[in-house]
Amino acid sequence: MKRQFLRAGIALALGAAGLAAFAQPAAPAAKPPPAGAWRVLDSFQVGEGVYVRALTVEKKKDSIWVGTSSGVHEVDLKTLKPRATFTRKDGLANEYVFSVGIDHNDNKWFGTNAGGVSRFKDGQWKTFFPMHGLADYWVYCFTSQKDGTLWIGTWAGVNKVDAKTGKFTTYVRELVNEWVYGLGVDKQDRVWFGTEGGVSMFDGKTWKSWTHKDGMGAPNKSGLQYSTNTGLGTRTRHDLVVSAEGRATYNPNYVFSIHVAPDDAVWAGTWGGGAARFDGKKWTNLSEADGLAGNIVYSITQHPDGAFWFGTNKGVSRYDGRKWQNFGKAQGLLEDHVYALAVTPQGEVWAGTRRGVARIGK
Repeated sequence: MKRQFLRAGIALALGAAGLAAFAQPAAPAAKPPPAGAWRVLDSFQVGEGVYVRALTVEKKKDSIWVGTSSGVHEVDLKTLKPRATFTRKDGLANEYVFSVGIDHNDNKWFGTNAGGVSRFKDGQWKTFFPMHGLADYWVYCFTSQKDGTLWIGTWAGVNKVDAKTGKFTTYVRELVNEWVYGLGVDKQDRVWFGTEGGVSMFDGKTWKSWTHKDGMGAPNKSGLQYSTNTGLGTRTRHDLVVSAEGRATYNPNYVFSIHVAPDDAVWAGTWGGGAARFDGKKWTNLSEADGLAGNIVYSITQHPDGAFWFGTNKGVSRYDGRKWQNFGKAQGLLEDHVYALAVTPQGEVWAGTRRGVARIGK
């Protein structure tokens, strides 16, 4: 079922075209999945030219935050209807929301494209710019440590935000590359950073980094052209407000996403090198040759059943360690490029693409 995100029954004007409510059956899959198999249950549209870049579950409220290029929705996971929608008029510094973080005090942080960070606390908005200590106006990821310390990934390094004082500390030279797209924290409270030039780790005292030379990223079996310009790099060669995605090239050092698994293995989604797993000693890689839908991996998450989900340039992949199941437009996705993934308390997987979100379940 295709749906439209609404507020109080009124279509929201997101983007130039705006939205109009409609509900109609989704196009049938090319081949219906067997009973009990994972399948696309329905989809939620946010606008023809709108991108869903962030999906963050708030378990305490049983809701999911959907960050788009035209604002952010808070959606009730029981009713599947928006509780609230925020744009610049409501307090966001910029409508293009690339990431949503929830800190230990349940404050919401919205990383925007060229608009800094907006924090929603106790019903009040506050926006942070470089003048306040933020590393850059372009903000792409969040994570928190055990003591509540918040980390913010930007296009000019990372910020550590003290949970008590709110002080911003910036790290740039310590990273293997300053363009940070992914963050994660392991059981040892070490912070992991996915950057345009590899993966870095900070244990509180020392820094360490890994690149393709260390085994991260699958080999280029498809013979794609090597390029540092993936389309998601510098301000001069890419503007995320108007651009969709780069062409299929190969740069295994370019890491879009970081996921730390319960066993403390660190997963990195790369550009052209598939999904890379680090067990603390060596890297192993999964690519199209192994069953992954696409070698450009924008997002990674893990289901409570242990299976990994990968959002790629060719759809979504589910991998349980033995078998693969892939989802694309033919299986009900609105688009094949999947930028964000999240697992809900109901055990469903939400996948964000251009035009909207697909809800995957059994």
